Amino acid sequence: MHSYVFMTDSDSDLPFEYVDKYDLKMVYMPYIVDGVEYLDDLGRAGKQAEYFDNMRKGTAPVTSLLPAQVYLDYFEPILAEGKDILFVAFSSKMSSTIQNIYAAQAEMKEKYPERRIVVVDTLSISAPMTLLLHRAYKMYEDGKSMDEIAKWLEDNRLRAHAWFTVDDLKYLKRGGRISAVAATVGTMLDLKPVIILTREGSMTAVEKIRGRKAALRFLAEKTAECIEDPETQEVMILHADAIEDANRLEAMIREKVPNVGGVAKQFVGPVIGAHCGPGTVAACFMGKERTV
Repeated sequence: MHSYVFMTDSDSDLPFEYVDKYDLKMVYMPYIVDGVEYLDDLGRAGKQAEYFDNMRKGTAPVTSLLPAQVYLDYFEPILAEGKDILFVAFSSKMSSTIQNIYAAQAEMKEKYPERRIVVVDTLSISAPMTLLLHRAYKMYEDGKSMDEIAKWLEDNRLRAHAWFTVDDLKYLKRGGRISAVAATVGTMLDLKPVIILTREGSMTAVEKIRGRKAALRFLAEKTAECIEDPETQEVMILHADAIEDANRLEAMIREKVPNVGGVAKQFVGPVIGAHCGPGTVAACFMGKERTV
């Protein structure tokens, strides 16, 4: 019996099957389509392809913060039961959401001074966060303490990689990631930016590749260059309704890293997908520390 509860949020893009298997405590993040707010269901309804198809047809989803009160509603029943909380959060550099987590943490500390809420900023999101969570939850099952798991996450979070490319620059333009001029010129030249997670937990473009196939090849090359102990891990390929390109990337990775333990493919979640758009493909793995 654990003395604390392991919690995380749906911006990890953990598959719902994993959440159900371990009865994992999740905070579900919101997104808005045509004025209606939804919560990320981690693919439970099987509507991921429909979501990205609607984006191609002109739907423009937006994301929003969860207020501190929502975190209080998640946290208080656990603390009232006499248990502590380890909360594994997505990167503070992607959103100011974590400030609301800290606000809820402070309020609960006043109300339940004998209880602890440990919050870990993973400096990651989506599949890189999933990779960290798989190991951290295994430690939880093995009876490790909150502090042991928090230390492991902090020591290893910069080893979680995402190398990805988008298919259409207009979604990055819409989110303010690139200028309208850069989007127009990039589209004319068929430039595909390669974007990575940085050491500070933000995203930045590190390369512009002409052509989709060349961009995918670059992702495979960087996977081979940066991955560590490939035979012991499963590379995760994320895609935003681009299964053919995900399959191409898998073949390229298997060619470049023939001893990889496995390759899994899954959809990008709706919150992250709102910013990167349909056609996005990513290679995610544990490797050398991020250098940028």
